[in-house]
Amino acid sequence: MSNPTSKSARPRRRPDDSPFDFNLDAVEAKQELTPFVVQFQGKRWTFCHLQELDCWDLLEAARDGEVGAMLGAFKTALGEQFGEFRKLRMPQYKLQPLFRAWQKHCGMNEDGSPIQPTDDTSD
Repeated sequence: MSNPTSKSARPRRRPDDSPFDFNLDAVEAKQELTPFVVQFQGKRWTFCHLQELDCWDLLEAARDGEVGAMLGAFKTALGEQFGEFRKLRMPQYKLQPLFRAWQKHCGMNEDGSPIQPTDDTSD
């Protein structure tokens, strides 16, 4: 015999006036995503702002560890310029300062966290 006080669990229905739980289309950058311009071997190189990079490309590159993630960021940020940029010899001592300057330009610490805490109350 079934228990009259227990109800079978029904999935909750979304009210007709709430077609979604979160509107990702409405999310905008909290800062201007200004490109990072570098001079190297007499030429200008334009890197996209770190926050503008396609997350899927970065996540895929991160599978190869920290070095893969950094290389993926450079590839994604330089876009069509990457092949030409990669052909140039770059001493290792220039790589870390370049990456740190790019992070600083983008408002990020070395660990990728924002330099200044954001006023994000949307969580």
